[in-house]
Amino acid sequence: MSAIELPTSNTEFHSSPLETFVACAHQLLDPATPESVRKRVEPALVAQLPVLRALGMFDLFEVRDPAMRAWLGNELLKLKTWDSRMASV
Repeated sequence: MSAIELPTSNTEFHSSPLETFVACAHQLLDPATPESVRKRVEPALVAQLPVLRALGMFDLFEVRDPAMRAWLGNELLKLKTWDSRMASV
C-alpha cells in the first residue's frame, strides 16, 4: 500500500472530511507507516468522526479491518458519551 500524504497547511487544497479520513486510515493500516506519522495522523482521523457520523457514513459503510473497526467503534462511543453529557448541561 502506498503512503497517502495529507495536504500541508501551506497548500490551497482543502480536503473533505471523507478524504482526510480515508487518507489517515490508509496510513494507519499500512504496517510500513512510521510511529511518528501514526501519532500525527491518528488525531486527524479522530477529528473527522463527528462530521462523518453526522453525515451517516458509518450507517452506510462498514470498516472491513477488524482492529480499525473496533478502535473506531470505541472512538464513536466516546463521542456519543460526550454528546449526551453536553446535552444535559
